[in-house]
Amino acid sequence: MSEYAVQLKNITKTFGSVVANNRVDLNVRRGEILALLGENGSGKTTLMNMLSGIYRPDKGQIFINGTKMYIDSPEDAKKLGIGMIHQHFKLIEKFTAADNIWMGVEKEPFLLKTKFNYVDSLYPYDGLDGNSLRSQKLQRFKVKTRLCLSALNYKLVNFFRNAFLSPSRFEKVNKIARDFGFDLDSRKKVCDMAVSEKQTLEIVKVLYYGADILILDEPTAVLTTQEIQKLFSILRKMKEKGCAIIIITHKLNEVLEISDRVTVLRKGENVGTIDTKDANEQLLTELMVGEKVDLKIECEKTDFDETLLSIKGLTVLNNEGTNAIEDVSFDLKSGEILGVAGISGCGQKELCESIAGLLPVKSGEILYSGENIAGKRPLDIINMGISMSFIPEDRLGMGLAGSMSVADNMILKTYRNAKGKLPSPRLYPFVDRKNAKALANKVVEELEVSTPDVDKTPVRRLSGGNVQKVLLGREIKGDPRVIITAYPVRGLDINSSYCIYDILSREKQKGTGVLFVGEDLDVMLALCDRILVLCHGKVMGTVQHNQSTKEQLGLMMTGTPYSQIYGDGENVKEEVANG
Repeated sequence: MSEYAVQLKNITKTFGSVVANNRVDLNVRRGEILALLGENGSGKTTLMNMLSGIYRPDKGQIFINGTKMYIDSPEDAKKLGIGMIHQHFKLIEKFTAADNIWMGVEKEPFLLKTKFNYVDSLYPYDGLDGNSLRSQKLQRFKVKTRLCLSALNYKLVNFFRNAFLSPSRFEKVNKIARDFGFDLDSRKKVCDMAVSEKQTLEIVKVLYYGADILILDEPTAVLTTQEIQKLFSILRKMKEKGCAIIIITHKLNEVLEISDRVTVLRKGENVGTIDTKDANEQLLTELMVGEKVDLKIECEKTDFDETLLSIKGLTVLNNEGTNAIEDVSFDLKSGEILGVAGISGCGQKELCESIAGLLPVKSGEILYSGENIAGKRPLDIINMGISMSFIPEDRLGMGLAGSMSVADNMILKTYRNAKGKLPSPRLYPFVDRKNAKALANKVVEELEVSTPDVDKTPVRRLSGGNVQKVLLGREIKGDPRVIITAYPVRGLDINSSYCIYDILSREKQKGTGVLFVGEDLDVMLALCDRILVLCHGKVMGTVQHNQSTKEQLGLMMTGTPYSQIYGDGENVKEEVANG
């Protein structure tokens, strides 16, 4: 048997004129954890999508256990023992863990499933002109017929599924969990699981299918420090059992902790593979970017002390009508960055959107310089002359218009302003594109946004880092006194991330108050002045950045009381009160 479980040789993949991967070589041994690093757009996910059967390479060869293989689909990859755990979970919330696992198991055609091929054979259209009327009608008829059959088949399978989930299947799931040290209840519904449990289920699922080559895409993005360590313990056990593991991540400290070797991609090419024991964060960053990058984050004190934003007893409902945040109180001062830490889904989104006027408030006050803006719409807040910017986590869905250019996005919040030309801004029918283009050029120059132009190319065609720079640039050019930002570096490479940190630090030095919702506790401890911790929508406490550790923050995020971690002294009481 070959030394390597996976060998990729001269892999090339293009999308039109864009070369995603160019003659890439990559090797992974059994019993090894390989970290795959690279900036956004470097081709990491594309490369792994070819190994997992989602894409097919234009050129190159794939060897599994020394044998050349052609992987044309995810099903082919599964048969070869390859399993990919995506960053966004592929689970059905209303099904149990066992249900989700069993759905992907290869089985004999059931009920109406065989009818699909029958419909295809009745109405063949291969060889017809795809644009012909007959071809289009046949295709629509087949799609409608298959949808009807699928709906009926789903109802029948859902009704009888417990009959097929025999005790032996539950036992197999439980045996895999025991063998690898997973804590998983196979009869528990996904909707009742924590984020870490869902990730465990994804891993057990690929192991159930027989995978011994695993690909994990950003596996720690939504985990607490304690959950990350638990995941790493699981990965080490899988490594001991001979699994070959590839982990894609942007977090260099985790790469150095968990991997055996590191392969770095830059602009679609492999620029080097090194042993982790010989690597450090600076070296890996230089390999990724191609030049030296300053990785230092400064948290400098300022002389500002004005309270800009005061939240008092804020309660906000989520889409299901239950409390997303409950009785939340804190102050945001000028010249500070206040971090908000918590497990994903603990009310961070609702907190930000309620302050920005996007969600109604059930109870409580949102005081901006003493004026209550709770329940005000975003336009009302703007018309009140309040200088506040919101940078949402959904950059293209909520922050920018993806189909519009950089210049047009610059004026989304200000195009109603008529500069006094008419009594009412709403009566002014023209848009000032000249100033919009000038502002766009200024943002592109100052923030080093990479774009072909500012007035033609839709922003959705830019990379994630450049999209975030456009959004952040537009907001800070409005000279805000308060910036609310949610996960501003999620999915960005290290170079873009540090650029964003630097921008927020500069705004802080100007006296701006920044509410920073983040997920990387190391960064929050380095960047933020204070950190407020949420658990299930409630404030567990607020700590000074230089008086806490990420382990302590992780405990608070999972519900450990503030006083149990830090004691019952006067400083604790004062800090909680300030929070």
